[in-house]
Amino acid sequence: MPFVRISLPKHLSQGTKKATSEAVHKSLIKEFNIPEDDYFHIVEELDKTQIFFPKSYLGITHTENIIFVQIFAGEGRTFEQKRRLYAQIAKNISLTTEILMSDIIIILIENSGKENWSFGFGEIQEPKHLLKGDLLYDNK
Repeated sequence: MPFVRISLPKHLSQGTKKATSEAVHKSLIKEFNIPEDDYFHIVEELDKTQIFFPKSYLGITHTENIIFVQIFAGEGRTFEQKRRLYAQIAKNISLTTEILMSDIIIILIENSGKENWSFGFGEIQEPKHLLKGDLLYDNK
C-alpha cells in the first residue's frame, strides 16, 4: 500500500523521471513484498527556485540533480527491511539514470495501516495480501 511522491528538478528528462519511479517501485516489490499492481506514484517537477538543499550534509555532497523520494507506508517493517529498501532504491535509480546515489534523499513516513487508506469509493479497503499477523493488517 505504499504511496510514493518523487520531487525532482524539472530539467531532468522524462525518461529519467519514469525510470526513477520504476526503480522505486521495483525496490518496494523486492524489499517490502508489495504486489506489482500496488503502484501509486506522483512525480513532481520543480524549478530550481523551489528546491533548497545544502551542497554538503553529513559529509555527503549534493548536486543540482538532487531528488526527494517520500514513501508513505503502513507500519510493520523492520529496521533491516528499511535499510535494504533505501539501498535498493539508491542502487536502482543510479543504475538506470544519471542521478548519483548521493543525490537521492529518501523519507519513509509510516502510518498505522489499513484504516488510513482508501483506494476508491471513499471506503476503507481490506487488502487481502496483508494477512492477520503479517506486516500491518489486523483483522479486528
